[in-house]
Amino acid sequence: MLAVLDAGKPEDPAIGATDRAALTYRGLSDIAEATVAQLNKLGIGIGDRVAIVLPNGPEMAAAFVAIAAGASAAPLNPAYRAEELEFYLSDLRAKALVVDTAGHEAAEEVAAKLNIPILTLSVEAGGPAGAFTLSGETIGETARPGMSADEDEALVLHTSGTTSRPKIVPLSLGNLKASARHIRGSLELKAADRCLNIMPLFHIHGLIAAVLSSLSAGAEVICTPGFNALKIFQWMDEAAPTWYTAVPTMHQAILSRAPRNPDAVARLRLRFIRSSSSSLPPQVMAELEKTFDCPVIEAYGMTEASHQMTSNQLPPGARKPGSVGPAAGPEVAILSADGRPLPAGEIGEVSIRGPNVTAGYENNEAANAEAFAHGWFHTGDQGRLDEDGFLFLTGRLKEIINRGGEKISPREVDEVLMDHPAVQQVVCFAMPHEKLGEDVAAAVVLRDGATATEREIRDFAATRLADFKVPRKILFLDEIPKGATGKLQRIGLAEKLGLGAGPAK
Repeated sequence: MLAVLDAGKPEDPAIGATDRAALTYRGLSDIAEATVAQLNKLGIGIGDRVAIVLPNGPEMAAAFVAIAAGASAAPLNPAYRAEELEFYLSDLRAKALVVDTAGHEAAEEVAAKLNIPILTLSVEAGGPAGAFTLSGETIGETARPGMSADEDEALVLHTSGTTSRPKIVPLSLGNLKASARHIRGSLELKAADRCLNIMPLFHIHGLIAAVLSSLSAGAEVICTPGFNALKIFQWMDEAAPTWYTAVPTMHQAILSRAPRNPDAVARLRLRFIRSSSSSLPPQVMAELEKTFDCPVIEAYGMTEASHQMTSNQLPPGARKPGSVGPAAGPEVAILSADGRPLPAGEIGEVSIRGPNVTAGYENNEAANAEAFAHGWFHTGDQGRLDEDGFLFLTGRLKEIINRGGEKISPREVDEVLMDHPAVQQVVCFAMPHEKLGEDVAAAVVLRDGATATEREIRDFAATRLADFKVPRKILFLDEIPKGATGKLQRIGLAEKLGLGAGPAK
């Protein structure tokens, strides 16, 4: 990990905040070395898992870098309840838990129940953003002291578990460095760049796309307390970023606030905006580019790939609305059900292989047999490559709606409904049906001041879609339920919204 930090000049800013002086590259390297030495002194070394339950911000970013340098960082969502924390801490077999001096009641109670030692992260008043020290009681002898090598585990996360028990994804230091290198290359990051991080730092997107890619370029990452649409333009004014990365729901929230902050928008000098972690509607991409007068680069990532797999290109390269770009790190292929690579234009399963891809799920032979087959990692996503090698995702295989044998991509329906002038946000999903098995439903958020009826939106969809693809049910919501990282989640949405099996039609 220290080799990543060598990209920055010792006196240059590495991790910043809008209200404090930045931590320099020399400062961050010193903290990483001191943290690994302290972990070793307490009995924690290479490969030992250290759970981290901290609020978003510069200390969380610095803690990830420092702990991953000589142990395995296991960041967890601080919003988890005790029952969830007990599952994750048990499943991870965490050697220790890091909390700050404010503490985390639920996490500490669970740690005590599971006999997991607690390490306290302390911040000195007046210190630079991200600077911290760790303290705790000695656990025992350190089996493997020192700094981790590329083959050692540096980060461990769980999959989202929307359709099954969450799977453990161990990522090596080499995986992380490869992904940071791929993102740095795709975005042509330089030391002069400044990323405003609004992504949660318990998720692969923020950890690698914002933090580690910036550090691998010798650039600065300014860490906010988490996404807040009401504060985003104040932060942008104070941080003067050259780019930010976010999920589509965050971009849409930012766009909704832009008309109220014209001066801040005018002062911004963004080199580009990045979007990843779920599909960006082409309409939102066009509105972002018009509002902020810069290219929007949509990328495609997942935890098992240490984030990035494909990415659209900066000008003068191509960026195609509706596409997540060509391969941007690992090899990418579209495979048939029996593992044959398919030619351009044909739809199959998106599969990858490369130095950023996990070696496999932990203690899950069935999942590994399914995901690692024919020499590729199978993503579970469906898509096609065009003649230029640009990937177009057509849906998540498990999200495809099976309406009486007719297969419907909810993303296709999303993009049609987004063209309705009253629609601000939409997510289509499968709802149970007595006779068909599944039918199409859509949750819709209308633009401020706009009105539309279910019949009007269905009639609009019917002009662009075959009848079997037109949503049979449209729910108007003030806000669509999202996951912890801000992603819209189709699976399980029918149940969340109280849609049981409907009558046969």
